[in-house]
Amino acid sequence: KKYLALALLLCVLISLSDSQCIFKHRTPERENQTHCQDSVDLTWHPIGTKWRNSVCQVCTCDECCNGYSTPRKFPEDCVSVFDPKSCQYVVHKKDNPSVLCPVFAAVGK
Repeated sequence: KKYLALALLLCVLISLSDSQCIFKHRTPERENQTHCQDSVDLTWHPIGTKWRNSVCQVCTCDECCNGYSTPRKFPEDCVSVFDPKSCQYVVHKKDNPSVLCPVFAAVGK
């Protein structure tokens, strides 16, 4: 019974985690490198550092993950709009973008 409960818990947790990450495969050639290249911007970064690329991913030499949360629950009279300059969603009234809306649930990051 304990294993069944654990399996059900893991299934629920997996569905709740919606952050998108891309893992980079380590090769023997990479082991001696001092820098790695961002696959989106083609910029070079020292091993052990973290950076944000032009598509709002937070990267290391081993992985890149979305660096923002995606709103999932907010009032029906609102809309979520992604702002690529700030790398975040803004949720506002459909008929008045100057009025922000509450977000009750979001995934990612």
